[in-house]
Amino acid sequence: MRAVKKARKLIEANPTHSTAETLSRLVLALESRTPFQLDELYKLSYADFELALAVIAEWRLDRYYTSKAVLLDLSLQVEQGKTKAAAQDTATPAQAPTAQG
Repeated sequence: MRAVKKARKLIEANPTHSTAETLSRLVLALESRTPFQLDELYKLSYADFELALAVIAEWRLDRYYTSKAVLLDLSLQVEQGKTKAAAQDTATPAQAPTAQG
């Protein structure tokens, strides 16, 4: 099971528990890119500390994959733009010289 899902289940099971509150603050800090006091992680049990680190790692990977998807979308748009431009160039016939007699 992914760490993000484990953290969600832990928070849902007991949202007022100190571990759930710490993980919630961590997730909010990651999402909003605001500071998070690392000493809060040291107060967690070792298993919960490992879970928090896994959440951070997954969050970073998910961000990478999101960036990759945006890059792929942009690349497709560029290629489609080239294809459209090429199609427009070939659709306009070259003017043939006219014979004057």
